[in-house]
Amino acid sequence: RVTSIADRLNVEFALIHKERKKANEVDRMVLVGDVKDRVAILVDDMADTCGTICHAADKLVSAGATKVYAILSHGIFSGPAISRINNAAFEAVVVTNTIPQEEKMKHCPKIQVIDISMILAEAIRRTHNGESVSYLFSHVPL
Repeated sequence: RVTSIADRLNVEFALIHKERKKANEVDRMVLVGDVKDRVAILVDDMADTCGTICHAADKLVSAGATKVYAILSHGIFSGPAISRINNAAFEAVVVTNTIPQEEKMKHCPKIQVIDISMILAEAIRRTHNGESVSYLFSHVPL
């Protein structure tokens, strides 16, 4: 998936491999690729307490990334998440509006929200009418 996105954007990519001892506990992270003197964008499905993405941001900065952004489908942001984000190297943490973020944004200026209501509505409409949902992967409604 990463290769496909990087190819479409005509950019190089690196990845962070997480090794877990058990569920919800990262034992070790390994950066694969070169981020020196580059802007790094972390992409993940969700962030809860933000320990993993903040650790990943530190790893990217240590490897020479000039700026670090995070893009997440779902920002749960429980427990120490807001404090961690505020203290992390992120320029911004961008999330969708699948979870309301107004209160979190008051305490963390790094959080930015993208409205995905139109694409969700179109996916529901297409499903209801038996039309292709995968069409939306290359034709996003604005």
